[in-house]
This record gives sequence, C-alpha cells and structure tokens, in this order.
Amino acid sequence: MKLYYSPGACSLASNIIARETNTPVTLVKADLGKKTYEGGGDFTKISPFGYVPALELDNGSVITEGPSVLQYLAESAGNTTLAPAPGTPERYTMLSWLNFVSTELHGPFGMLFSGAMPDAAKDLARTKIAARFKSLDMHLASNDYLTGKEFRLPDAYAFAVLGWAPKMKIDLAAYPNLAAYRDRIAARPTVQAALKSEGLA
Repeated sequence: MKLYYSPGACSLASNIIARETNTPVTLVKADLGKKTYEGGGDFTKISPFGYVPALELDNGSVITEGPSVLQYLAESAGNTTLAPAPGTPERYTMLSWLNFVSTELHGPFGMLFSGAMPDAAKDLARTKIAARFKSLDMHLASNDYLTGKEFRLPDAYAFAVLGWAPKMKIDLAAYPNLAAYRDRIAARPTVQAALKSEGLA
C-alpha cells in the first residue's frame, strides 16, 4: 500500500496508525501546492481534491479522507483497541471524537491556513479554537486520552492537529492538560517513528 502524505499535515495521523497496527505502507510525499507527488505525477489523479491523506491499496483503489483512512488501517489489522468493534458503545464514542477533531479542530485550523480567508473569519476561527481547547483541557483533566484510558484513532488525529498550534502562534501553555496530552502522545515510539519519517523529529 502507498500512503500519500505531506509533512506535518493531517496525514501524520495515518502514518502513526499504520505504525500502531504494523501495517506496511510506502510513504509517498505530495506537494499540496503544486498538486504533484514525488517521482512525478498529477496528485489529483490519486486524490481528486488534491489533499492528503490518500491510501492506495494493493488493488489500485484509493481511500481518501483522514477518518476513513484511519478506520481502514485499524479495521483491516483487526485492532479493536484503536477502533472498537462496530455496534459497541465504545465504537460510537470513538466515532464522536473522530468527528469532533475533524469538524471542531481541523476545520477552524484550515481557515487559518487559507490565504484567501478574510481576517475577520480568521479571528472567529481563533475564538472557536480557544473555546474548544478550553473544553478539551477540562476533559483531559480526568482522562488520559479523548475516549478515556486508551489511545485510539481520534488521539492520533488530534496530535497531528495540535502540531499546527505553534505555526499559528497558539500557545498550549494556557492549556496544561492539553499540553500534557500532546506530550504523552509524542512519547509513543510509533509517533516518534512517524515524525522522523516525515523529517519532523
């Protein structure tokens, strides 16, 4: 399988989960600005919208959208810790947090990265991020990870998004539980390996 990624993008979560599940993937670096990938080629022929992650399976089919890629990696490996079995309450708690990270964290950060976004919209995005970080900080005061005691798919995704805070000059020192959570995830060997593979460690 091939995992198309951009260093430090949300595809970092898929890189982490591939390592957590011992799933062999070949990393292929994509240039999101030029919509190309290393070795030459039009990235939009792999990922129609031109963004990562994109997971190309051995049969040539491609899975896009981060949450879908994460679930595929965990389920194809039979890992019910990272992704609890369908039909269980734990599964829906995990999915709730996966959607939270996608819409409530990734979405506002995406607005900050957009050069076309008006300053007023970026101010609203910063306000929303601050509110969500405050809520997460309270939640993590009594939970090691988003769903409780176990590291799961949403945690890998949240870690990737939290990595964008310094670039946007958002200081996690104001959220000590959230900062400790980020550091706890960063200490995982799989996370260190993923960061190193993307030139981020």
